[in-house]
Amino acid sequence: MNKAAPGTASKLALIVDDEADIRELLEITLSRMGVKCCAAADLGEARQWLQEKTFDFAITDMRLPDGNGIDLVRLVQSEYSRLPIAVITAHGNAQAAVESLKAGAFDFVSKPVDLKVLRKLVETALQMGDEAAAEEDNGGLLGSHESVVKLRQLVDRLARSQAPVHIHGESGTGKELVARLIHDKSPRASAPFVPVNCGAIPSELMESEFFGHLKGSFTGAVRDKGGLFQAAEGGTLFLDEIADLPLHMQVKLLRAIQERAIRPVGAEAEISVNVRLISATHKNLVDLVNKGAFRQDLYYRVNVIEVRTPPLRSRGADIPMLADHMLVRLSRAAGMTKVPRLDESAQRTLLNYEFPGNVRELENILERALTLCDGSTISNEDLQLRGGEASEPAPEHGAARPTVAPAPAANGNGSSGAGLDDRVEELERQAIRDALEKTRYNKTKAAALLGLTFRQLRYKVKKLNLE
Repeated sequence: MNKAAPGTASKLALIVDDEADIRELLEITLSRMGVKCCAAADLGEARQWLQEKTFDFAITDMRLPDGNGIDLVRLVQSEYSRLPIAVITAHGNAQAAVESLKAGAFDFVSKPVDLKVLRKLVETALQMGDEAAAEEDNGGLLGSHESVVKLRQLVDRLARSQAPVHIHGESGTGKELVARLIHDKSPRASAPFVPVNCGAIPSELMESEFFGHLKGSFTGAVRDKGGLFQAAEGGTLFLDEIADLPLHMQVKLLRAIQERAIRPVGAEAEISVNVRLISATHKNLVDLVNKGAFRQDLYYRVNVIEVRTPPLRSRGADIPMLADHMLVRLSRAAGMTKVPRLDESAQRTLLNYEFPGNVRELENILERALTLCDGSTISNEDLQLRGGEASEPAPEHGAARPTVAPAPAANGNGSSGAGLDDRVEELERQAIRDALEKTRYNKTKAAALLGLTFRQLRYKVKKLNLE
């Protein structure tokens, strides 16, 4: 008799098929894996089971007496989004398989059902469910390193407070994620969370963007417009890269925080606001205060409680788990039927890499590797990391790192492929910046100016860290 697969104990699956022999085959296979089953012969019975019990996995035939499997997939997507569901399709029916994946199915299996394939599918689905639950429990702040554990504990404490919080950390360490998590766990969770990148707003529009304006208050003000503070009423306003605020806006922001009131452009009276302020930057505010680039009184107002997000290189042991989690999510988003895994060489390379772009860079690396890999395994070559592989894994925070000599030049003139890539990326980055500035940060117009679709521009803005 087969032993239960690791992690399948106490799991519950829903099997939906109008053929009794198929239901029996699936139940026997899953029960041998340690998975308990409930069976339904049609959509109506399946809906009833879903209302009565919480399932960890579901599998449905495409053709059912009162509908089809796609209907059930859509129901699960809309009402039980954490439940992975697979579809059984007729042999060779590629169109049905594609339709099921587009509707939100986790995977599909063809008739006659290959039990080996089915068992692997179930194991992967249950693993995905566990990871989704872990992400929900942690708010996406994943990791077992001490710095991340302490950060999650601090988030829980800050969620019970109303004090302004300042988050300091390198780019890509998840500062907005931490801010959103504080909001989601707080009594303000039902009110808006409004994030804004202070460096992305043109200086001349800042006052209007933050505080709103009245119709006719300046050329182009054709109607009353609420600002960011009004949009975040009752909730949380997250000011990312607050160090980029010009001094004249720092003065106005200080008053808004002190008085808990704002004055829209063109208005005579102030408006009271009820907003919790969370700010963030990758810059050192103390240095900026000493240089006169950031007001000291504003610093003390926004930095009542400081939170530090750890760089990825300081918690190297978390990298494999983070990579696995991201690969599951990215594979599903790409409509892939199988989640590729990192081979030993790829894991070793990631553990040794410095990650100047932190968690955001890890995600970009894996997204690229998914495109380049053979579909089942990601190798060191698929990662395309500059500098190659080294023998020592990344040390924990505070530990010395080995010195790695720079990679040799690709040709005699000292240039390399990596250098060319850098140059191309910089040209792309500058072209996008120019287009955004010309269109006053209207991404739709900027995309048209560049000859790109809106989706292409959004992808490149994220890829080049221009958000």
